[in-house]
Amino acid sequence: MERNSTTDVPQGSVAQLGVAHLLEGLATRWIDVIDLTTELSHSTPTLELPEPFANLIDFSLEEVSAYNQPGPYWKHHNIHTGEHIGTHVDAPVHWITGRGGKDVARIEPARLIGPALVLDVTKEVAADHDFLLDIHHIKAWESNHGPIPEGGWLLIRTGWEARADDRQQFLNNDQQGPHSPGLTVECARWIAEESSLSGIGVETVGIDGGAAAGQKPPFPAHHFLLGHDKYGVTSLRNLSKLPPVGAALIVAPLPIVGGTGSPARVLALINA
Repeated sequence: MERNSTTDVPQGSVAQLGVAHLLEGLATRWIDVIDLTTELSHSTPTLELPEPFANLIDFSLEEVSAYNQPGPYWKHHNIHTGEHIGTHVDAPVHWITGRGGKDVARIEPARLIGPALVLDVTKEVAADHDFLLDIHHIKAWESNHGPIPEGGWLLIRTGWEARADDRQQFLNNDQQGPHSPGLTVECARWIAEESSLSGIGVETVGIDGGAAAGQKPPFPAHHFLLGHDKYGVTSLRNLSKLPPVGAALIVAPLPIVGGTGSPARVLALINA
């Protein structure tokens, strides 16, 4: 296909484009913007911790005015929500291993933008809801697609998105507890201590698997990643629309001072 623009958009990954080429690519539709975010509403599935642990509140809006006496020309709401609701970022201070680390407002903006690496394990998860990603899965991905770039984000496509509109299926609890995919202890440690990743993104309600309380240490993704200044993003959608390599990820949380996390808009830029 011939380009109509007098300046060709360079080939290669979006993450390698200069700002001028990026803007031209957006204007001429040679770059697509893919929204990876779960919409926030009162029905957005949220994590449910067992007793005696306390849970966050669900998201809700409180009307303040609606073109009426409290505000005749405008409509606005108060927002009521927990930090870790829907598509959200986990900051290091969220976990005991990251205490004294960054709150969500202190995460450097450059760490929130980077190459997106999509690892597809949908077949494995379809066969085992408690599937755990291991180091060898990442090494196999690298053999096919090249080494992990500095500051990249590993997005783990599990197919869990298909459950996202049904709270019961999404949380997938039974008498033994919740069941959803996650990371092995060894994989979490490797990502935290040896990889050049900024963080990981998942389609599930949290960055750990549903049965992660029984791992040693418990919740290893939280334990190792947040303890090593790496970040997690949850409840992603539309990972099926991304290539394994070549996309750029933009993670935009609210800069909440003292915040352990924040709901976020997460976007991907891909070559059309």
